[in-house]
Amino acid sequence: MTVLIVGGNGFLGSELVRQAAAAGHATAATFATRPSSIPEVTWRALDLRDPERVEAVMAEVGPRLVVNATSGEADWAVTAEGPVRLAMAAAKYGSRLVHVSSDAVFSGTRVHYDESCLPDPVTPYGAAKAAAETGVRLVYPDAVIARTSLIIGDRRSVHVRAVHDLAAGTRNGVLFTDGIRCPVHVADLAAALLELGSCDATGVHHLAGADAVSRHELGILIAKRDGLDASRLPAGLRAESALPGALDVRLDSRATQRKMNTTLRGARQFLALGD
Repeated sequence: MTVLIVGGNGFLGSELVRQAAAAGHATAATFATRPSSIPEVTWRALDLRDPERVEAVMAEVGPRLVVNATSGEADWAVTAEGPVRLAMAAAKYGSRLVHVSSDAVFSGTRVHYDESCLPDPVTPYGAAKAAAETGVRLVYPDAVIARTSLIIGDRRSVHVRAVHDLAAGTRNGVLFTDGIRCPVHVADLAAALLELGSCDATGVHHLAGADAVSRHELGILIAKRDGLDASRLPAGLRAESALPGALDVRLDSRATQRKMNTTLRGARQFLALGD
């Protein structure tokens, strides 16, 4: 099977590329600024804002499966419009598409969110991700929308880097005790995305870890794993800050998990194991 990982030089994208190649798939990946050095992978430059380039890459690679792991933050042209262009090309070439979305599409009003819940974003990034979901499903109804949460692994994870910087005193800020998410390990997430892409799944799926933890608890778990002084991690309340965004968003992944072989471990489990 030929697999195309869009955003293959990112944190999640790199793991997807590694696992796809290790599984023996003919693997291609795209980059925005520079390619990675992962062997036995063909690399192509791609800007999702360029419809002609999207079309050219799809025609050149001819993938059976496309996984969109890009992250354009709140850049509407990349995060909202780019995935729709990719979905149109995937539909045209008969490729399966797995589009990675985020728990940022939710406001936190309900706290617990399963796959039937409709997006109600409260940040520009969440709005862009929600718009991408709508557009992808409109132009390619058979696509998979995979919502996930904080992605954890080594120091390539922005969340892990933040903990290291706070513990070292090289970064200002606090870790919120009232900001709750369901972190997922990057290796578990990548395996689950490739599994969804290799079966006949369609529609919305939630791929988050089994444990709901605060940002501060997550920081302590990371510090213990990495041998850092957890007492140096400052705590605070997001509710008392001026930062926009949801407080407590817990993706319920049980319906998706029951259909999958890949286990989505909770943060308390995978960080205790040193992963």
